[in-house]
Amino acid sequence: MSNVNVRNKKAWHHYEIEDKFVAGIELWGTEIKSLREGKASLNDSFCYFFNNELFVKMHIAEYTYGTYNNHEAKRDRKLLLSRRELDKLEEKKDQKGYTIVPLNLFINDRGLAKLEIALARGKKTFDKREDLKTKDTKREMDRMMKR
Repeated sequence: MSNVNVRNKKAWHHYEIEDKFVAGIELWGTEIKSLREGKASLNDSFCYFFNNELFVKMHIAEYTYGTYNNHEAKRDRKLLLSRRELDKLEEKKDQKGYTIVPLNLFINDRGLAKLEIALARGKKTFDKREDLKTKDTKREMDRMMKR
């Protein structure tokens, strides 16, 4: 079993994460094979609601050994969540400043592709600067402790 773990590092910088959910992904044909090769990217990916269902727009590269049956690299993929979780997300998303961002794409123990998504609120520029300052001071403190 391959150890696939694709992260969205920018999400932690641009958003305050409030609530996390783990969702299954509806994949077609060669998508899971390409995913197992680690050829996926969560950069510029986003989640949205359509007809009371949650979809994610993300990039999974075409499978190297695929034929004419190969999948589209950037398409909408349905996320599989319970109705209660979907209702909670849709209710919160409609509030000002909230969005749903993908954080982590992985394959679980049973071999199923899962996507960790988060209900998040966008950070202001000064919040981002403050986070960078605290990160730098923490790094400096760790360096000083090692000496």
